[in-house]
Amino acid sequence: MTDHGSVSAIDLFCGAGGLAYGLQRSGVDVVAGIDVDPDCQYPFTTNNSADFYLRDIRSVTGDELTKIWGSDDNFKVLAGCAPCQPFSTLRQAGKKNKDEKWNLLREFGRLVYETEPEFITMENVPGIARTDVFSDFVSGLTANGYLVDHQVVFLPNYGLPQHRKRLVLVASRIGKIQVPKGTHTPEKYVTVKDVIGEIEPIIHGQQSTSDPMHRTQALSERNLQRIRSSSPGGTWREWPEGLQLACHKKETGKYYASVYGRMEWDSPSPTITTQFYNYGTGRFGHPEQDRAISLREGSALQGFPLDYKFVPSGEHITIDKIGRLIGNAVPPVLGAVIGESIMNAL
Repeated sequence: MTDHGSVSAIDLFCGAGGLAYGLQRSGVDVVAGIDVDPDCQYPFTTNNSADFYLRDIRSVTGDELTKIWGSDDNFKVLAGCAPCQPFSTLRQAGKKNKDEKWNLLREFGRLVYETEPEFITMENVPGIARTDVFSDFVSGLTANGYLVDHQVVFLPNYGLPQHRKRLVLVASRIGKIQVPKGTHTPEKYVTVKDVIGEIEPIIHGQQSTSDPMHRTQALSERNLQRIRSSSPGGTWREWPEGLQLACHKKETGKYYASVYGRMEWDSPSPTITTQFYNYGTGRFGHPEQDRAISLREGSALQGFPLDYKFVPSGEHITIDKIGRLIGNAVPPVLGAVIGESIMNAL
């Protein structure tokens, strides 16, 4: 097989390739990604020049991964972000034993023990740190000779223009390894304006003629009135009473102030979710234009370059499909941080 360089990574649960893209920026050669979602294949392979395997990792063996890695002379990295839904706060109560995704981290551990790569990395929602499955994962790594560091990181501290916290774990069999410290202080945070301020204006429900990914969801007349009554960083409480939703007038609804809001130019964006294109699901309104942010703008705030390709040229852009790929992605800046920790350990 081809010699892929001194540090060779396989990306489990690779998604659209955000982690791989960041790892490669830091000097780690990503040779392959594995995912069960066929929609991930095009963006992963096109932007990362790596192989893609449409597989459920529960059916993948350590011998298969060893063949994919190839040369025994390379330092090997096994990376991945197991789907975070079973670890989210809203889904933990009474569901963890029923959700089969809960066991995917154990499958990740199985592949670690079968292949014994020099480096391991994973990232997930911060809440995973409070679960038994994560404690078991860390204990298993330690028992198998890995030195482990894991931290909850705030990504604006690393240059991501988005308020996002993630748990990052790095582990090494060949010496000490640490999650790198942040590079940006609050006064130096990258802002919404820094990233999307120069993207061409468009009207809700339309797309750019030069970039099909710069496409937005249409607003109803009612929501158009609502966004026109919204100021950057404000809430629905500033709307005329006739525009407020019935749920907002209930006692329980008064606490959900961050929906139907506009972003602010001079700070990082809210966390980009799989529904960021939907004005009503968060503070996803454009700071100035009367629309939700576009797919391209959401991708940029997630840290992807403006020319990152999610579908082949000429293929129809499906908003919910691409929104899901972007919202589920590991921000490339986080991949770069993880790659930096590996290169520093070497």
